[in-house]
Amino acid sequence: MAQPAAKQAVVHGTQIFFYNNIRTNQVVYSLTRALNNHASLAQLPFLGKKTVPARLRKDLWHPLCLIEFPHPSQGLLAYRRLREFRRLHETSYPLSLVTRTDGPHAGNQLLPKKKRGKVLMDQKANSIADLAAVLALQKQGWAEEHVRTRQRQIARVEMQKARGKKTYLKKHPQGPPEMGVEGVRVRWTNLLDAEFAESWPEEVVHDGLTMHRYTAALPIMEENEEIVEKKGGKKDVPVALLEAGRRQAQARL
Repeated sequence: MAQPAAKQAVVHGTQIFFYNNIRTNQVVYSLTRALNNHASLAQLPFLGKKTVPARLRKDLWHPLCLIEFPHPSQGLLAYRRLREFRRLHETSYPLSLVTRTDGPHAGNQLLPKKKRGKVLMDQKANSIADLAAVLALQKQGWAEEHVRTRQRQIARVEMQKARGKKTYLKKHPQGPPEMGVEGVRVRWTNLLDAEFAESWPEEVVHDGLTMHRYTAALPIMEENEEIVEKKGGKKDVPVALLEAGRRQAQARL
């Protein structure tokens, strides 16, 4: 049977996928395993001619890592902070990054526009360092003032409801989302990429990640290594993938 929509919504935010362009080292973040062409291209800034492709090519964008969170609120908060840090890298980079380092005009002249674009497109190291910084912030938890503010909002709304008064809030304020890094797991296609960050929280677990047809492999596909051969001499596929296809076909009937 197909999974209910309510259960699907709960899973949203528990995983963040990093995809890396093997030519330019551009990085995009995704909450789904398959990249959305429109949403992913919106993350790439225009830095000159041919810095933003017309569409994403699967043979150029490979999975860099997968971050798994125990609570959806943790993943959504980390995703928002990663996007904010990325915007800072795009708009407030040091001028020395795009300045000539050799020749008679070293230190006094900017690089040509094409070379500046290549330098600013290389966000692989920055993205990994940002991930370590985001997890370190989540380990610290919410500030005490933020927690007290949320508690006051909740108490005020509950008091107004008890008195029968209308509240002008679109939705009831919730308590602070789950924080901490207990149970967070980072899975790398290349474990050496984790060294781009100076340090990682001790609670974060690092593991390997395999690739399946230009995308990150599903966890169930990695756990079940049994391979069966399709009829007609086609490529081998995991048993778990075949079973998932059968369940989807039965749900449509």
